[in-house]
Amino acid sequence: MMDSLCLAIDIGGTKMCAGIVDNAGRVLAEKRALTPNRSGDDPAVAFAVLAGLIESVSAETLLGSSSSRIAVCGVGCGGPMTQGGETVSPLNIPGWRRFPLRQRIAEIVDLPVYVDNDAKALALGEWWKGSAQGLNSFLAAVVSTGVGGGIVLDGRLLDGNGGNCGHIGHVIVEPDGRKCACGARGCLEAEASGTAIEAITGQPAARASREVKVRTGLLVGRALACVANLLDLKLALIAGSVALGFGSDFFDAAQEELNNSAKLDFSSGAIVKPAGLGDGGPLLGAAAVGFRALGAPGPWVG
Repeated sequence: MMDSLCLAIDIGGTKMCAGIVDNAGRVLAEKRALTPNRSGDDPAVAFAVLAGLIESVSAETLLGSSSSRIAVCGVGCGGPMTQGGETVSPLNIPGWRRFPLRQRIAEIVDLPVYVDNDAKALALGEWWKGSAQGLNSFLAAVVSTGVGGGIVLDGRLLDGNGGNCGHIGHVIVEPDGRKCACGARGCLEAEASGTAIEAITGQPAARASREVKVRTGLLVGRALACVANLLDLKLALIAGSVALGFGSDFFDAAQEELNNSAKLDFSSGAIVKPAGLGDGGPLLGAAAVGFRALGAPGPWVG
């Protein structure tokens, strides 16, 4: 295990990424591409892009000087999904509905393949090498094209019945609000994701006004307060292009709403702050999925 590498794969609604990560958390190679999520109902289109990334980063590693071996493939993918990523149905990749992701990847790599929700993967990554090192309980969330979350509680990553635990994007924050892709109304994802912001304002989230940034933070803080009150949590780490791109306007509003809505003795004082791994979080999270499955040393062992 000391000299092993992970083929790490992150699949999101905007981009896909494949990389090689060692068991010290160093990214040795990385390839990215836009997710073809507007390609209709043909699942092969998105998978072809992913397969190209895998081939490219694997070939680059073979040409390198490292004598370490790739021992596992770890994958973080948007959900919902069935246990172990046997099938995935990311709301922001319309062509993948009950798509057999783990099997399809296993067909093109001669490695054990492990798949988990991308936000749960982020939680593992932050626990392993980020801002949650040494902690026993916290929430990690992604506010980007969509909104997802992962929860570590009492030293254990929570899975739920089908591996979808932590899906904070479907906490209702605006009763009778916008229709969500999941079918409900007023979900955090339907009000505060990059996709929702563009639909509401008519322009990309990157061009959002301060008012939109503050509202987005407030809604995320509202959802976080629900989680803090429900699960007795004191820390939320937020990643994703929307949250990190909106900066202090977003985080100040989220903290203020969290302060206003988490008032119990055990939830009062809960903190929301940017995730520590930045742009490297998705790949390190995917690698953590793989190394954890192999039983490699990490905070998940205990």
